[in-house]
Amino acid sequence: MMNVWGMTDIGLVRRENQDAYAVYAGEETGFTICVVCDGMGGPGGGRLASRLAVDAFLSACRGNLRREMDWEQVREVTAFAVAEANAAVYERSCSEEGLRGMGTTLVSAVVREGEALLDNVGDSRAYLVHNGGISRITRDHSVVERLVEQGSITEEEARRHPNRNLITRALGPDREADSDSYRVSLEQGDCLLLCTDGLTGTVTDQELADEILRGTEDNQCLDRLLALAKSQGAPDNVTAVLLRRQ
Repeated sequence: MMNVWGMTDIGLVRRENQDAYAVYAGEETGFTICVVCDGMGGPGGGRLASRLAVDAFLSACRGNLRREMDWEQVREVTAFAVAEANAAVYERSCSEEGLRGMGTTLVSAVVREGEALLDNVGDSRAYLVHNGGISRITRDHSVVERLVEQGSITEEEARRHPNRNLITRALGPDREADSDSYRVSLEQGDCLLLCTDGLTGTVTDQELADEILRGTEDNQCLDRLLALAKSQGAPDNVTAVLLRRQ
């Protein structure tokens, strides 16, 4: 069984919240579905893009997941759901001049009986947190991630790099978009964290782990993470979904 908590906050600088998230526990299928998106595209565009993507992804998963599916079939469903999310944003952006170029990141988790399949597009992240610490599951589609992989800058330098907000892949700007997928196993007490860069840009991975391992009861963990992000200035919207296997 999974416990799930979620939160989103405008932060301390932005004029609107362009993040969106959704959580759904399907008793009939046994799947828990979580998705987090961080929109971009100016006033109105980013907020619309993230909401369209969240709704389309969730709808596609709910409509196509079946209890008897194996994980390769689940992977096909989530790939379709990402494509549906991209189409929803792209088609809407083409319908109005003021929405051209809007887009969104996406990170998702589809969980069943201690196994999870994650997808990501952009720089919203998924982490696995357990007694041994924290590990990042997803790879950012961003300029600074490439620089880190090339050895040109360190992880800490990437956090302060002037191009840290430039992503190389998103849903919406193009007719098609690819996602990366990852399958992970969850032991009892393990946690999955899905979050936007408004959290990871202000809170270090070790701070994430410390707060989550302190305890997750009654959503207090996410409250503490939000307070920590705000203590660091919270220049962007902050959104997170936390799942814990009982």
